[in-house]
Amino acid sequence: MVLGEASHRAASKAESQLRKGVLEYCVLALMRDGPRYGVELLRELEETGALATSQGTVYPLLSRLRRDELVVTSWQESTSGPPRRYYQLTEAGHAALGEFAGIWPRFRDAVDHLLAPKTGRIQASEGAER
Repeated sequence: MVLGEASHRAASKAESQLRKGVLEYCVLALMRDGPRYGVELLRELEETGALATSQGTVYPLLSRLRRDELVVTSWQESTSGPPRRYYQLTEAGHAALGEFAGIWPRFRDAVDHLLAPKTGRIQASEGAER
């Protein structure tokens, strides 16, 4: 085994698990301001770097969001090709996104706290007590 190979694999697994956990809500967030079509969603996820994924992941996710009534779809003509299926948040989709947005800062801060070196955690907690 090459030195560092196991840690690279572990990082890839960790990144994959994190992506799986938040991807649904990131897709919902991309639809917050209006309808989007699949390729557009893929492109925006790719632009983030860490959330880049494939059609084989996004389209089944969109189908599940539709079954769960978090999004609705409509077909719209395209000036540059065949009609496109657009996905739009429902009221339930907005509610799910709002719930996630409310939970995320506390969750992120808790993880950041645990990942900080122990001395950093002690100094931060001492500063909070003063």
